[in-house]
Amino acid sequence: MPPPVPVRPGGGEPARRGRKADPVSEQAGPCHQAWLGPLRGGVSAAGYTLDQLASLTGFSKTRLSTLLRGAENYPGWEITYSVVHVLGLPAWPLRRLWTAGAREADKNQTWIAKHIGEVPFLKPEQPPLAYEVLTATMREPYTDYAGALLQSERAGWIVAETFDLLWFGWDAALRSPDVRRHAWLLLRDRVLRRAHRHRDGRPDLRPAAFHTVAQSLIEDPEARFAEISALAGFFDLLGQLPLDQLDIVVLRYLCGLGTAALPEVVGLPPARVRTLDHHARGALEHLHPRHDDPGVITP
Repeated sequence: MPPPVPVRPGGGEPARRGRKADPVSEQAGPCHQAWLGPLRGGVSAAGYTLDQLASLTGFSKTRLSTLLRGAENYPGWEITYSVVHVLGLPAWPLRRLWTAGAREADKNQTWIAKHIGEVPFLKPEQPPLAYEVLTATMREPYTDYAGALLQSERAGWIVAETFDLLWFGWDAALRSPDVRRHAWLLLRDRVLRRAHRHRDGRPDLRPAAFHTVAQSLIEDPEARFAEISALAGFFDLLGQLPLDQLDIVVLRYLCGLGTAALPEVVGLPPARVRTLDHHARGALEHLHPRHDDPGVITP
């Protein structure tokens, strides 16, 4: 039996099935793609066709298609908000994400303010209580993880971006098998999109060698340089680990997160976390038989 035709949010006539959505344009930057993916997902989940969106938003099918593909120039806030309003999604987190994407696209503050001003004042929105509890609990370990891989002040900004995406797509998070796991994978995706990488795509963790406690306590410049060089080689090996193992190693050995907290942060059962830790340590011992404890990241 074929699946039922999706019904528009709030009732009304069933939405007609359209052709498969075109892929996102390669010209869309990381910030632009961050909010475009959930927006496209919302349109798909609602089952709207471009004809229906055009009727409900007042914008042409051509402009809406361009918006949803991330093609041509960065979209204005008014057309973006019109789709969000139709879908009944939270506007405040998306406006922050849209603003970040505009800056990424080299739009100045005058351009941003002009487009925001063309939309009526947004009503206050209250995030779900479960979302607020989750983000309050995870902000510190998420920031530590992002800082370990990015080695820059962008870590806090990446976490804020992740939390806005989580709120904007909260319904999708609730539909996932585990909200904590959903949130963690969202963070990891945002971090790895901006991490330095080797040519083969592996994350390059060598800069972390400059931020360990061990090297920070060495006063002699030559000895400190030797320590950094040794640790850089070890950290480079971390990038060869499968991502789930990498997560555990970074959180436990670079960020100093306690073993009891690891399952909650990454959203995996304790037994699975222990297995990942064991396999990661075994792989590192095989790749680098003699190494010192890398310590934890310094503030």
